[in-house]
Amino acid sequence: MPTRRSLLTTSAAIALSAASGMQAFALEQAEWAQNYDGAARVRVPRSTTPILSPQALAATEEVVERYRDIVNRGGWTPLQGAGNLRVGTRSPAVTALRQRLVIEGDLDPSAGSSPIFDSYVEAGVRRFQSRHGLNATGALNEATVASMNVPAQTRLKQLELNIVRLRSYSGNLGNRYVIVNIPAALVETVENGQVVTRHAAGVGKIDRQSPVMNAKITQINFNPFWTAPASVVRKDLIPKMQKEPSYLADNRIRVYNGAGQEIRPEAINWRSDEATKYMFRQDPGGDLNSMGFVRINIPNPHGVYMHDTPSKGIFGDDFRFVSSGCVRVQNVRDYITWLLKETPNWDRHHIEEVFEAGSRTDATLAQPVPVYWTYVTAWAAPDGLVQFRDDIYNKDGLGNFSVAIANRGAVEPEDPDAAFLQN
Repeated sequence: MPTRRSLLTTSAAIALSAASGMQAFALEQAEWAQNYDGAARVRVPRSTTPILSPQALAATEEVVERYRDIVNRGGWTPLQGAGNLRVGTRSPAVTALRQRLVIEGDLDPSAGSSPIFDSYVEAGVRRFQSRHGLNATGALNEATVASMNVPAQTRLKQLELNIVRLRSYSGNLGNRYVIVNIPAALVETVENGQVVTRHAAGVGKIDRQSPVMNAKITQINFNPFWTAPASVVRKDLIPKMQKEPSYLADNRIRVYNGAGQEIRPEAINWRSDEATKYMFRQDPGGDLNSMGFVRINIPNPHGVYMHDTPSKGIFGDDFRFVSSGCVRVQNVRDYITWLLKETPNWDRHHIEEVFEAGSRTDATLAQPVPVYWTYVTAWAAPDGLVQFRDDIYNKDGLGNFSVAIANRGAVEPEDPDAAFLQN
């Protein structure tokens, strides 16, 4: 039979356990509340202001004064030992990180100077990453630290340079138009002065740059053939065939001579430049064809265009400088639906039918849509939120691109089929 002492001891243990449970629950609730509050304070709003617009120009001109003030006050100190910081980390580097986030407004000063990487710091890091075109993980990595360590003076010069670029587009761009911002690897569709859709993009590699240009989108090709540009034949296809003689057949790529006659790959001397004399055309098929299901035609002297891709995994990467100059578009169905909205008989339902049928079909836009391929590495929204991107092609001439990004630009794609997936 249990004694009075054992009953009291058991009751005390239960009460202590309950109290501990309540305390843990309270701490969890407090952390949840802190996380919610921290995220709410620094959340990056989704702007409907186009990058090319009078509003963006005016906002960018205004934030220049803010960055001049930051520079005049000494800028910010480069972070040391901040690699791989994440929630729960205790380190003096966290205190320095807090100070860095406060300077540009990514963290409220009231969040304190604790050496613990808490929810407020995580939310501030996410905000910083979002403003710099990085995946908003909330944890520090090489690319995030490299972006944080770009000097304030460089950021100020970057804003001043881009004001000149934005002013060059301050005229009437049209009621409906498309913006391709190459450094941001981003596509915006604009109507009545507002962004309708945004799409991540894959743009030209450092050594095969997408051109800055103004043109018009005239036609959509569904289930297109793909013809390899001469640069791809020379730089990619010949080396690939030297290593894998079955590559053309495996990827349904046919070879034609100048008379339009098909040539057997084994009849070509792949140890020479003979292949550059022929045309290489890949059969349609969104699962394999380098243009996926759709090619968007943009008549221009550079021979570039926009298209779908079977390699959709690139759209989740920080680094999307992967093509030979053309632009790959995420969520291409939404994009072409917007492009064709003023073209009779090309509503979303019909577009889906064509996708389903897999037939070679062309749709000519009733009204060509202006498209502006631009190079803007810094801009602001009317709410004062400032965006920066790496100067991947070094057009700013300031050396403000991340070492991590620059290194990736020198590495060949890991995709074994990359030779025909980089258009």
